[in-house]
Amino acid sequence: MEDSKIKRSALMSAYLRGYHAVHETPKIFNDFLAHHLLKEEERAAFEQTMVTTLQLVDPERAAACEDRTAAVACMLQSYFPTSLFLSRARYAEDRLESAIRQGTKQYLILGAGMDTFAFRHPETLKDIQVFEIDHPATQAFKRRRLTELGWELPSNLHFVPLDFTKENLETALARSSFDAKSLSFFSWLGVIHYLPREAVFSSLHSIANLCPAGSSVTFDYWDTDAFDTERTAKRVKLMQEMLRSAGEPMLTGLDPSTLPDELLDIRLRLQEHWSPAHIQGHYFQGRTDGYYAYEHSHFANAVVE
Repeated sequence: MEDSKIKRSALMSAYLRGYHAVHETPKIFNDFLAHHLLKEEERAAFEQTMVTTLQLVDPERAAACEDRTAAVACMLQSYFPTSLFLSRARYAEDRLESAIRQGTKQYLILGAGMDTFAFRHPETLKDIQVFEIDHPATQAFKRRRLTELGWELPSNLHFVPLDFTKENLETALARSSFDAKSLSFFSWLGVIHYLPREAVFSSLHSIANLCPAGSSVTFDYWDTDAFDTERTAKRVKLMQEMLRSAGEPMLTGLDPSTLPDELLDIRLRLQEHWSPAHIQGHYFQGRTDGYYAYEHSHFANAVVE
């Protein structure tokens, strides 16, 4: 994947989280700092893309939108994976909070992008070390943006550059201050479906090898039905087509029925496993703004045995 595409993906996530924090209530996930990470021209470019896309995929709804603001809201709520970005971030940080109460001392964010946890939770940072692991180009871009904003880097925040296509997680962490003896919590969001199946389980196996028993990893994945053209939900199919045309095809879906045993084979016990219906009931029930759980998307929390 080209560096520019990696940075664009990271900025899109920040845009979606920032838009929700500024414009919508109640909050599914309140990333109140995310909107600062984008420049005005970057926000405008994303919004123009959404307006243009709506005109292509649903011209009737596009015509019914009274202005650009309404068209953007329509895309975010009905077509873009905004609900997925928000709910999986909320799920991961809720699991992290529980892990810290149980003695976790290290938080590792795989594919961190423009994550703002270390700046949103200074009180928590006193008790844990945070490691952001990401592609060198994305990480360099983020650090330049933080410098431009004048944000002071917390002493407990560590950047670990890693190109997953050229190096493994264990080698990258060996260059950092990561402590393999401490309980750790890994967050791995929005990545699995981009990787070959072998790479998915190799990375999960690395996590199990790196950490002591009781450490945990939270991740999201798409089920295999998402890759079946006869079963795929409309907006999921649209997103796959958009990503494919952008050179970022989805590659891998997992089977929820076999996942527990597959994880046990690599010393990970599936502690919690949420289906789209469970996610809907927990985060979206009763909302009136059009957000609902993303079809085919599952959340999992696994513990090292």
